[in-house]
Amino acid sequence: MTPYDKIFENNKLWAEEQLRADPDYFTKLSVSQQPDFLYIGCSDSRVPANQIMGLPPGDVFVHRNVANLVNNVDLNVMSVINYAVRHLDVKHIIVCGHYGCGGVRAAMQPKDLGLLNPWLRNIRDVYRFHKQELDAIADETKRYERLVELNVLEQSINIIKTAAVQKSYLTRGFPIVHSWVFDLRNGILQDLKLDFVQTLHNIQEVYDLTKE
Repeated sequence: MTPYDKIFENNKLWAEEQLRADPDYFTKLSVSQQPDFLYIGCSDSRVPANQIMGLPPGDVFVHRNVANLVNNVDLNVMSVINYAVRHLDVKHIIVCGHYGCGGVRAAMQPKDLGLLNPWLRNIRDVYRFHKQELDAIADETKRYERLVELNVLEQSINIIKTAAVQKSYLTRGFPIVHSWVFDLRNGILQDLKLDFVQTLHNIQEVYDLTKE
């Protein structure tokens, strides 16, 4: 059996397992989704959203791209955020990066990466914003890991800049934006403790889209 064919065998076994545990599992799953969480993470195959959060299908609305970027001209991620906030009423938005991120590592290298150049420029911009702090870190690995963290924080700020998030929080008190990093070396999630309310207040000095 080829690796491709094995997927369908695995799928049948998984479906059978779910039905043994709950005969109505797929009936309930097919009705609707009401996730509390929007997860924006890296496309890296080693960081599956539901598994690392310990949550079943239906609990997490997921968007993934290279290096977990939230670019205001990326209609894909902007559509996901708008749908999650305005139609699914998610209570929490999580940006989750991970140590060992190839996209962040690539952005630190002085190389022409072709089509990736404009995408990774967003991470280079993060480095530029925090150049003094990063350049002061002598150990390259620690500097790299700090850039992973700073990238997550900056992408979280990009979410807070959106009208959907600002208006929803003003009128309904949610969603709250969180910044996480996943450590591939031990499987543990780290909360970077983004102060959402204070960050929103600071952001609205320039990026206020509510007139409130």
